Amino acid sequence: MPGLEVASIARVPRTGVEAVRDHEAAVLPALADYGAPRDRRLPREDGDVELHVVRFASRLAVDRFRADPCRQAVAPRLRQSQAANEPMELQDVD
Repeated sequence: MPGLEVASIARVPRTGVEAVRDHEAAVLPALADYGAPRDRRLPREDGDVELHVVRFASRLAVDRFRADPCRQAVAPRLRQSQAANEPMELQDVD
């Protein structure tokens, strides 16, 4: 399936785990609004590292998701967590 895979690794200080979980609860359901079902969510048990893999249909879908007003509204909660996020745009070659 053509499209764009977005993987994100979050490294979360223990004091920020709750804030990240709050942010995810608000943001992850919106992926469906952009035709991007979450393919994989792989947290470490203690919540200090998490990997997400999401397939978007296009670059435009990624940009629209990133600009989503609900996502922007909860962005301060993610910043409060002091999580270090490393998003990567990848191609699925299989």
